[in-house]
Amino acid sequence: MWKDMGSPTLEGLEPVHNGDLMERRQGLRRDDFIEVQMNVQAFANPEDAVLRGRLISSGKSSLEILGEDGQCHFISREVIVHVVLVAHTRPAYIDDKELLAFEREDMKRRSKLHEKVEKETTGNDDSHLWG
Repeated sequence: MWKDMGSPTLEGLEPVHNGDLMERRQGLRRDDFIEVQMNVQAFANPEDAVLRGRLISSGKSSLEILGEDGQCHFISREVIVHVVLVAHTRPAYIDDKELLAFEREDMKRRSKLHEKVEKETTGNDDSHLWG
């Protein structure tokens, strides 16, 4: 998986747990390599209770992981027992200029899409609310 990502350099991406609060960088990040151990009671085969892969996204109720098998897995937080950080592959969120630029462009794209949908929607009765 590391090679599939273009073999990014992992130096300088380690978490920082100690020191000045403004300089600390910890927690899971997008594209991290992780190992997730899940509750074996949720699986017919106990060997399926461990998943290794790359963290694609993290939501309130689930994690999206690209597994070693190349498939995308959505794991409910309710069945997760233990998460092991294998390696960070990106800088911390606050330092990740590429990710921040992507999110800014994505917000613009979504905003334009919402405006387009509102303009194209016919028969809605709430046009008086926004003036």
